[in-house]
Amino acid sequence: MTADHRLEADRLAKLEAIAALGVDPWGRRFDGAQPIADVRALPITDDPMTGPEVRAAGRIFTHRKMGKIRFLDLVDRSGRIQVMVGQKQVDETSWAVAEQCDLGDLLAVVGRLGTTKAGELTIFAQTIQYQGKALLPHPDKWSGIEDTEFALRHRYLDFIYDPELRAKAVKRVQLLQFIRTWLAGRGFLEVETPVLQAIAGGAAARPFKTHHNALDIPLFLRIALELPLKKLLVAGFERVFEMSRVFRNEGISPKHNPEFTMLELYEAHGDYETMMELTESLIVGCVQTLGQGLEVEYGDVRVAFPPPWRRAAYGDLFREFVGVEMMDTDGVAQQARSLGIEPAGKDHDVLVHLLFEHKVEGHLHGPIFVFDYPAALCPLTKRKAGDPRLAERFELYVNNMELANAYTELNDPITQEATFRRQLAGLPEEESMAKMDDEFVKALKYGMPPAGGMGMGIDRLVMLLTNSQTIREVILFPLLRPELK
Repeated sequence: MTADHRLEADRLAKLEAIAALGVDPWGRRFDGAQPIADVRALPITDDPMTGPEVRAAGRIFTHRKMGKIRFLDLVDRSGRIQVMVGQKQVDETSWAVAEQCDLGDLLAVVGRLGTTKAGELTIFAQTIQYQGKALLPHPDKWSGIEDTEFALRHRYLDFIYDPELRAKAVKRVQLLQFIRTWLAGRGFLEVETPVLQAIAGGAAARPFKTHHNALDIPLFLRIALELPLKKLLVAGFERVFEMSRVFRNEGISPKHNPEFTMLELYEAHGDYETMMELTESLIVGCVQTLGQGLEVEYGDVRVAFPPPWRRAAYGDLFREFVGVEMMDTDGVAQQARSLGIEPAGKDHDVLVHLLFEHKVEGHLHGPIFVFDYPAALCPLTKRKAGDPRLAERFELYVNNMELANAYTELNDPITQEATFRRQLAGLPEEESMAKMDDEFVKALKYGMPPAGGMGMGIDRLVMLLTNSQTIREVILFPLLRPELK
């Protein structure tokens, strides 16, 4: 028998001993539990026997035996407090239960608040109630979980013993709540659109495929939220947003997870400049709601968010850092070859963007709005008035990381259909991304108002505002390979 099996067998024996006392080891309702942080804030007297009566519930974080006394550290979502269980101070059943306690067990306690002779704030137990037996051993409080692989596969334990990770999860929730409230205050309506789609549209990405048995049709998990939301603009919903999961069957990296949370919003009668103002105000509000002022620490740098943020044209940045005009066909091809990129067979604008990624993005410390992108890169975007080679699009970069993407939306169905056909030309028919979204084009033919639209990666925003270097730090359960047995 391995050490782990022996420990589990020992805990199973204690489980049986608790049940033999007539106590349910899996717990019962316990009303009136006070957050431990609130308990700690209560006034106390010198005599613990006259201190305030408290009710607390949590997990046993430490467990120490001292003759006829047991000291436990009890932890809940708000904090930690010491509990003293004395054989003479509790009933017989409570003492027998205390004898069976292990690290990780869940316990409820009723007692009086005071301090020990050493000055430690303590709940002096009068009764204790089991709330759940941990049958597998927990890590000790000193070392925590040292194996990263084990921590990722046992995320629920990692949250217990890594308060910084747990704090990031709480901040993520706070940010999502703030975003919803802020957008509602601007007149935006939160909607839900289909996750299962017949055509994976709205972005150039590889989808996850599935099949609907009853209808006998192939379906795809959505790769973007865009097209259904724009249909709602046609329907007369003038300000809409959705913040939900999208799925892309692509690689995993510090900044990419196959499922991630995207915010997309659309405002009728706006444009990409409207979206710049909105995006800047929203993110400034996100920074402030975490109580960090307008500067955040990210790695070894500090990122300052006071508005207004810098705005720079794509072409100006290209000229500055690549050294040629982005419309200079020969110059762009020469620069591409210098990086080992063969220009033959590649669209000029694709080459331009490859050079932008290699030579410009590393300088975008931001926050900075990069606007007016090459038109061929933006099939869903309105062309710039006076220069159809450019699209009214911006991307927001912060600390060299793309955080948001916005357009003046293309609402011309004739141009949209032609753009789709050019984009899909040459792709194999079996590819989901090679299918024309005729239903979207049809919707545009009924009339969509001019609009601004913006998409933001919520996971990346949370990474930035919680000083997290990998996306898996801010996703509760990141995707992992199945564990080898």
